[in-house]
Amino acid sequence: MKFGGSSVTAPENFLSIANIIVERSKVFSKIAVVISAMGNTTDQLIELAKKVHPDPPKREQDMLISVGERISSALLAMALARKGKEAISFTGSQSGIITSSNHADAVIIDVKPGRLVSHLSLGKIVIVAGFQGVGLNGEITTLGRGGSDTTAVALATALGGCKVEFYKDVSGMYAQDPKINPLAHFYHKLNYDEAIAIAKKGGIVHPRALILAKKNGLSLRILSFLEYKTGSVEELGTHIVPDIDRPSPTYEEVP
Repeated sequence: MKFGGSSVTAPENFLSIANIIVERSKVFSKIAVVISAMGNTTDQLIELAKKVHPDPPKREQDMLISVGERISSALLAMALARKGKEAISFTGSQSGIITSSNHADAVIIDVKPGRLVSHLSLGKIVIVAGFQGVGLNGEITTLGRGGSDTTAVALATALGGCKVEFYKDVSGMYAQDPKINPLAHFYHKLNYDEAIAIAKKGGIVHPRALILAKKNGLSLRILSFLEYKTGSVEELGTHIVPDIDRPSPTYEEVP
């Protein structure tokens, strides 16, 4: 399950999405959650950095902006604890997300989710800070645009080809941004090539995440956290269907 920044614009929102996670835990015995920073936190942190240095060193900027997702993951674990669900939060590096060493625009090159698997086997919900990892040189890195979406896909690949549910502030994928064109055509089902083409024009899920999902044959559903109701999600959102059997896992992001 992946929740974007629009789902956690205020502290009380963490309790709302915790309710969704609790409901999904009645269907799935093992759940991993990837979460973004709250609202505009990342932009605000970059703005803060530039008030100190107009062109901040990329390493230090990554150190700064990676805290946004860590705040969200910890708060979500607290919200789930309040709901009586045992959950534990992890940074990208603690989750075993290994990236290239280029700051601010790193790519995932491997995922070693041993710690996550251990806690999942104990029945805990694991929460991973999106958008970040650790470079081969041991430095904290961030993944740039689409980073949290890509984190979710890479993590699902590493955990054995899980289903991925992206919870957004719109109902799914449209031919155009529905916030700009309320009459835009809605897609209930897409194949990956169709979804990637839409995403490249400004879709709801970042194309780099969709390209990686296609390579790994993952099943995705994109739906609205605002429309979720107790029970099945099968009738909600856009289902992106793999057209290949699951291949050997890969994290290569080059098309």
